[in-house]
Amino acid sequence: MAETTARAAAVGVLCGVRGGGEVLVVRALDDGPGLRVTRRCADLAELQAAAEAGLGRVAVLSADLDQLDLTAVATLRATGVAVVVLLDPERTTAAERARVAGADLVLEAPTEPAGAAMLADRVAVLATTVGSAHVVHPQERVSAGGDPWDAVAAPPVQRGRLVAVWGPTGAPGRSTVALHLAAEVAASGTATLLADADSYGGCLAQLLGVLDEAPGLAAAARAAGQGSLDLVMLARLAPYVAPDLRLLSGITRADRWPELAATALDAVWVVARRLAAVVVLDCGFSVEQDEVLSYDTRAPRRNAATLGALAAADEVVVVGAADPVGIQRLVRALSDLAELGVSPQHVVVNRVRASVAGPQPARAVARALERYAGIRDAILVPDDRPSLDAAVLEARTLREIAPWSPARRALVELAGRLGGPSGTARGEDPRRSAVPAPFA
Repeated sequence: MAETTARAAAVGVLCGVRGGGEVLVVRALDDGPGLRVTRRCADLAELQAAAEAGLGRVAVLSADLDQLDLTAVATLRATGVAVVVLLDPERTTAAERARVAGADLVLEAPTEPAGAAMLADRVAVLATTVGSAHVVHPQERVSAGGDPWDAVAAPPVQRGRLVAVWGPTGAPGRSTVALHLAAEVAASGTATLLADADSYGGCLAQLLGVLDEAPGLAAAARAAGQGSLDLVMLARLAPYVAPDLRLLSGITRADRWPELAATALDAVWVVARRLAAVVVLDCGFSVEQDEVLSYDTRAPRRNAATLGALAAADEVVVVGAADPVGIQRLVRALSDLAELGVSPQHVVVNRVRASVAGPQPARAVARALERYAGIRDAILVPDDRPSLDAAVLEARTLREIAPWSPARRALVELAGRLGGPSGTARGEDPRRSAVPAPFA
């Protein structure tokens, strides 16, 4: 009777072990302290289904299981299951090990009873910490240059800042602000990476005259999901478009959004922080989460790229338009971010002009933001359509084509708040080193 009660209280273990060592591992786990093998799974799909059904709290699986990668590991962990991956040291390459870097524990597959008993002991210890914050993020271990399967966190490395540029629907100018913000930060001599994470309408490549065929973010996410993304590969995918400014182009069509998996992008941002001191992300507008109610919990999420970027960002820049509709959307958007737990550090109101806000547009916009959103230090970007049109036509930045533009001066102020002042912020006269704007 006591034995039956103990078995019922034991932690359930899901097994997806391949090869002749399966019987050895299953027996050791079933006899382990406080453990009980509840399901032996033939493939990854069966193991994921068992995890979602709550049949176990720990999953032990072979590293060579078909379709096992960072995303699959993250899917398992999202169900509340701790993941233990067993490696064959003679057959597993470094790239294959990186694919399972997201696991809670990565060990060599046992070949004898003594090794299997040690494995059971390690699993039993891990089972007691399921659901707690006991594991350092695996991608942080990879980025630190240490073994991705090492249970001890590697020493910290230099980590760049992630700046997410977001705004509500209605094309308030998110991409324009992101592009020129990155250009001004890079102009100060700061290594900068501009990434197009807009899964609805990315356009940074077009604004900079880069061919659509550039692989960019989708290729980086694919490599990250396979565990093969490193600094060299990311640098190759993000070419220089100006001194100290790299571009990681976005998807060329909106229907390619499933390529931007949340887990893979999280890994991309970790490597990006090592490639550049400042990473500027141009995000899509939607932060809706109704899709999580879908019956298929493994399905890709339409807004995962935006939600993941906002969650990972060190600083958030919220962009709104200066017209009455744009201000209303901006106020509601700030409320939406607050519900997500995101605190915007910088609010930018774009295209401020008298024709839509009255004879004193800056004062009118500032009063509206203070009254309805409690924002007193928003950056107001004057409307300078001729200069911006010229920049788009020439596929260049305001710094290059219209350095004296009032819109550019406001964006220089924003760059200064982010700690990346440009030449103007240091007192340099930008007109001495810039090309005159033909249409300004």
